[in-house]
Amino acid sequence: MSYSHTVAARRYIFTDLRDLMARATPLRSGDRLAGVAAGSAAERMAAQMALADLPLRTFLHEAVVPYEADAVTRLILDTHDAAAFLPVAHLTVGDFRNWLLSDEASSEALAALAPGLTPEMVAAVSKICRLQDLALIARKCRVVTRFRGTIGLPGRMATRLQPNHPTDAASGIAASLLDGLLHGSGDAVIGINPATDNVPQVVRLLHMLDGVIGRYGIPTQSCVLTHVTNTLAAMERGAPVDLVFQSIGGTEATNQSFGIDLALLAEARDAALSLQRGALFPCAEGTDGHASERGAHVMYFETGQGSALSANGHHGCDQQTLEARAYGVARHFKPLLVNTVVGFIGPEYLYDGKQIIRAGLEDHFCGKLLGVPMGCDICYTNHAEADSDDMDALMTLLGAAGCNFIMGIPGSDDIMLNYQSTSFHDALVLRDLLGLRPAPEFEAWLLKMGVFQPPEDHGMARLARDLPPAFSPALARLAA
Repeated sequence: MSYSHTVAARRYIFTDLRDLMARATPLRSGDRLAGVAAGSAAERMAAQMALADLPLRTFLHEAVVPYEADAVTRLILDTHDAAAFLPVAHLTVGDFRNWLLSDEASSEALAALAPGLTPEMVAAVSKICRLQDLALIARKCRVVTRFRGTIGLPGRMATRLQPNHPTDAASGIAASLLDGLLHGSGDAVIGINPATDNVPQVVRLLHMLDGVIGRYGIPTQSCVLTHVTNTLAAMERGAPVDLVFQSIGGTEATNQSFGIDLALLAEARDAALSLQRGALFPCAEGTDGHASERGAHVMYFETGQGSALSANGHHGCDQQTLEARAYGVARHFKPLLVNTVVGFIGPEYLYDGKQIIRAGLEDHFCGKLLGVPMGCDICYTNHAEADSDDMDALMTLLGAAGCNFIMGIPGSDDIMLNYQSTSFHDALVLRDLLGLRPAPEFEAWLLKMGVFQPPEDHGMARLARDLPPAFSPALARLAA
């Protein structure tokens, strides 16, 4: 089915839904590279106006990637919750934006609606939103997950402590890990990208992280960001796996390029759940009569706009729509954490700071509307037209928008992956600026260990002035 709209006495025609979505997308270099971007600002405006008039029901009958050719499309449509969709089923995309901005769209209403939304619906509405719309709507979406700590509560923002090292040296990892803990970082996860990606090394790193968490009683979870098959093999060897990591994409072809499919993700999730390593949490009143339940969110996914184009698996779609479809995959597996590594792929896909800022807010918005626990690696590569000022702007906007977690990297410079992200100090600034606190269990641990000093006059807890005694031996060993 074709679509059209007239702007400045010129009629623009869009061949199908896929073409309409692509032409309506705010400018980014990846869509130009793929040849799907609007040819002018006028064409983009025409596409956005045509998209605003489109009934939301259209996305249930016209797929941007064919149903019979793509497992992700089948997952999205086969698991769609028609009853949850009913409250907005009569709306157009433009009406849906207006409803989302209204007081009627409360946190409770949005949580109930999430299973009824498809990724394409939320991608469509994001294309006609301003940055302030993306932030305001996302802030109302609350997605709370648990393993050993509780991530996503109102007024909280967690961090992933990322102690990478270019040779996986134990002393280098330990120094970064200690640095992060002493700055209040690590409540989302302590996650290492291994420089040497093989099963024995993964097992070694998992035991190292588990030893630190156990020795200090840290209410957090560990993850080695290796391929899912390596994690499965590590579990078979008895390794202490908390979270299963995997990069995912929004099409079957993209996921095949990562060496995965939906069945493999399901197998890994089942294996991790069988280990029962999550903490016990009190149940809400009236929950099956049980006093407690185990934290059972065991998956950690990373995504990024442009991965489908890089894998030649984009089917002529724009990269932002396919990114939203990746969140449809993530949602199915009930993850603890999902983060868009927004500027990591490079300027071929997001050229400059302006495009990275827009993409980061779009990704967070789309994930949260779908009921996904979204974080963001607020980052850029050294050859992009971006700098730390751009990242400060995105970080502040995401903090205001209720982002579940961001990265914590020594000095904001990942010396193994060679890109620029956010530092332990950045997270402290954002928490102080916006009145955000760590996950509650982790905050209590920081106070208990003397990393934070108790708040005065009902204010926020802050870093202690002196080195906590419990960490003095570890610091001495590193200095030796």
